[in-house]
Amino acid sequence: MAHVELSLSEVFVPTGRASTEPELDNFERWSCTVTNADEPCLLIDADTNVMAISTATCELLSLGEPEAVIGLPMLDGGLRLLDFTANRGELTQQEIDKIPPLLALSSGRLARGLLRVQATTPKAPVCTVDAISTPVFADGAVAGSLTFFSPV
Repeated sequence: MAHVELSLSEVFVPTGRASTEPELDNFERWSCTVTNADEPCLLIDADTNVMAISTATCELLSLGEPEAVIGLPMLDGGLRLLDFTANRGELTQQEIDKIPPLLALSSGRLARGLLRVQATTPKAPVCTVDAISTPVFADGAVAGSLTFFSPV
């Protein structure tokens, strides 16, 4: 016959070390993550200013160095948004409001779509990217949006 013994003891809960670094809010943590990311990604605030951009995004969209774009409005950061016609005309304001980074801001929901972009630098290539954006919340309200890009 088998013999089973059972003993109960208190649960061991490890104590964490006290951090000497100040606590970052959700938006600041995403900003640090985007700045150091290997993937093409972009973080804008509720006023559409670029708060963080990865080097990979700058390379993909021919924007130069991240420092040159940070703090500027997303659409004044040296990009032209183009339509998908053969003429490659610039998007209207109504169409711009529906691009994933701005739609995530206004709707508070995930947004996805294709974008055709061209840097305003001379002879910059036209690039088509798949953009997936999610709102970033701070204190229960939409504080910005985080967008990941993939070349198409």
